Amino acid sequence: MMTGDRSLYRAHLSMIPMFGSCTPDQLDRLAELGDPRAVNDSDDVVREGDKGGTFFVITGGRACVTRGGREVGVLGPGDYFGELSLFDPAPRDATITAVGPLSLVSLPRAAFTQALNEIPAFRDSLLHGMARRLHDLDRRV
Repeated sequence: MMTGDRSLYRAHLSMIPMFGSCTPDQLDRLAELGDPRAVNDSDDVVREGDKGGTFFVITGGRACVTRGGREVGVLGPGDYFGELSLFDPAPRDATITAVGPLSLVSLPRAAFTQALNEIPAFRDSLLHGMARRLHDLDRRV
């Protein structure tokens, strides 16, 4: 991945609650493991019901989110999806389709696991960030 792409991806990662407690070095390593992808207009990035296993961060363009064939949202730069598939390969709960040219960075479960194994403190940071996110969600209920 080019340096500019990596720094953009790292900036997006730092805004994701799950990675909110990670250090800059941990985010840099995670960004190094990401794989940039370009998706053509109207192509599906993931399909509802397919097995998960990859996390995505959109770095440019827009994508439509559908469930059961019904549009439920639109994603743009900085938005992300598939984070739970890093932990659980459950079927995808939505289809994500490019609306025009779409650029994103993917992080497969194997690369994520590599980061967890290489940087023991990353696991603690990740768990802390996820716990904070759950507390925030809990307060909303």
